[in-house]
Amino acid sequence: MPSVNKKKILNDPVYGFITIPSALLFDLVEHPYFQRLRRIKQLGMSEYVYPGALHTRFHHALGAMHLMGQAIQTLRGKGHSISDDECEAAQIAILLHDVGHGPFSHVLECCFLEDVPHEEVSLLLMKDLNQQFGGQLSLAIQMFEGTYERPFFHQLVSSQLDMDRMDYLNRDSFYTGVAEGTIGADRIIKMLDLADDQLAVEAKGILSIENFLNSRRIMYWQVYLHKTSICVESMLIQVLRRARFLIRQPGSDDMFASPAFRLFLENDVSLTQFRTEPRYLQAFTKLDDFDVWACIKFWSTHPDRVLSAICRMLLDRHLYKIVHATEPFAPELVSEIEQQLQQQGITDDEMAYFLVEGQATNAAYLPSGDKINIKLKTGQVIDIADASDLPNIKALTHIVRRYYICWAKNVSWELAETTA
Repeated sequence: MPSVNKKKILNDPVYGFITIPSALLFDLVEHPYFQRLRRIKQLGMSEYVYPGALHTRFHHALGAMHLMGQAIQTLRGKGHSISDDECEAAQIAILLHDVGHGPFSHVLECCFLEDVPHEEVSLLLMKDLNQQFGGQLSLAIQMFEGTYERPFFHQLVSSQLDMDRMDYLNRDSFYTGVAEGTIGADRIIKMLDLADDQLAVEAKGILSIENFLNSRRIMYWQVYLHKTSICVESMLIQVLRRARFLIRQPGSDDMFASPAFRLFLENDVSLTQFRTEPRYLQAFTKLDDFDVWACIKFWSTHPDRVLSAICRMLLDRHLYKIVHATEPFAPELVSEIEQQLQQQGITDDEMAYFLVEGQATNAAYLPSGDKINIKLKTGQVIDIADASDLPNIKALTHIVRRYYICWAKNVSWELAETTA
């Protein structure tokens, strides 16, 4: 049987040609757990705002792996000893860092899972893969968990200046067309250095870090927390809430859902269950965006008028009205909206599906966590907030909170179509 060339070159629209540098990395990319990421969009529902935002977690993970290789080359070039095994393990850790994302990413986490962040699912899948590959992922898992003796590897995987953020800001700004999100990743990576095995940035890279933090703030408000994205995600959450309610009622056996999706619709799943009951983790690896969209299409004709109405609204982009504010909304405003919905035929039991309140927060830099260290020419290491002469860098450390309320402004005709 002829041998397979596992050193593949891919043409990435953001970075140009990138290489899968080892046979083990190639085999991980080929594995069904990773291939599933082709069917999960990176930006969830943002395509409702930015039509070009159709890239996937698959694209992002490969890009982050590429940037990790560049970062390690930079550190090696500055005299830091990094073995080939460490290099490969770091690239494996970042390649698989998002393998635990479910359909529509964070939407599923808040709807179906009880305090089960995607990082924990990624770790469980990495441990499963480690068994399948005879222990070859052990070092990568240590780096991912932050238990490896050289902490900068974990910082490259997960910190406030990691390869994850470096790629998704670059990639998301490219596909959305939000030019203000461009961060100059190449220069930042060239400025990386180490101080006592901790990640740092050379002092001449301060301006690039300032731009990185500003760009991150812009991307959060303009893309990730865009009011229309929040509105569409809120509608999707209401679809899933209603479906979970209905599928748990007697006589719901004929309600359409794939077997893997049905398992999570019917059950509240905790992290302990993920760890102790293999059926949940295996079902999770079968889930992607297509499961949800197929259900939305089927449910758009479901006899339940709440479920079918919201599904049709999503399919046809008839979105809820949404307003933002810097302070919580007055109870009088909420009551007025409730009255408007009641006049359209919404009952008290249905109100929570057609009127949603919430809040969004954004902080571009949190110095209380892993700091972004600046390495001065003297060798001294200081925080970027202290190294920068821009007052807005300190301002970026404050958490900004915005309140929102969204509701189905013209839902009466959708309900009428259900009963027709």
